[in-house]
Amino acid sequence: MVTVELHSVVYGQDPAAPHKPHVLVLHGLFGMGDNWATLARKWSDRWVVHTLDLRNHGQSPWNQDHSYEALAADVKAYQDRCGIAEAIWLGHSMGGKVAQFGACTYPHAVQALICVDMSPKAYPPHHQDILEALHAVDFARCQTRTDVDTQLTPFIPHAGMRQFLLKNVGRPTPTTLGWKFNLSVLEEHYSEITRALPTDLSYNGPTLFVRGELSGYVQPDELPFLQQAFPRAQLVTVPQAGHWVHAEQPEVFSLEIEAFMKRQTEI
Repeated sequence: MVTVELHSVVYGQDPAAPHKPHVLVLHGLFGMGDNWATLARKWSDRWVVHTLDLRNHGQSPWNQDHSYEALAADVKAYQDRCGIAEAIWLGHSMGGKVAQFGACTYPHAVQALICVDMSPKAYPPHHQDILEALHAVDFARCQTRTDVDTQLTPFIPHAGMRQFLLKNVGRPTPTTLGWKFNLSVLEEHYSEITRALPTDLSYNGPTLFVRGELSGYVQPDELPFLQQAFPRAQLVTVPQAGHWVHAEQPEVFSLEIEAFMKRQTEI
């Protein structure tokens, strides 16, 4: 299996504090590390926070393999290149499954695991509207992100979701616009992205699952199921938050995450 060299932005590096704990942040489908910049800055006084672009997203390389095995191996290879013996792996949505797979595969490299609104179970297809909208954009008729927004609006009325997607508009050439993510590969591997993780995986380290109260991704009574693979798992619910917990209720979310990370890193 070939790994790709992931793009990252790192917050909180301090030569005067070389032993600060490290946190690797893994975004969800169609996202990028920059989605987590605000929280990364907030956490960077206590931790070195690495916001990664997973393969086929953001500024990281594209690759035909988009399996969880490959995604987790990329993150482990990044951690090794940085000379980090162990780190907290924090993942949201698809990134949550990457973190889960990585913790089970490389347990000695994962100091603790944080999964944001994502379970190891399978999910039915639920991105059809977004995929239709992404395919509907004719970049030949777009000079600016505003032009892209105009084309997305009939398919995605929710302005917040459009802004999330518009962050992925880049310039593959100086005169053209396009998606930063590898849409064809992500669509080709969509069933793999939504599948359940293998049932024989397990990770015995400290684990926190954070769910949004208004999200259906993780149910409030799911803890016994989660503890089958993650025996030390805790489950907390963030009130008045949907699937994008960290964006919808950032203050409450951050307090939960910081409390857990402080316990694991003894700060």
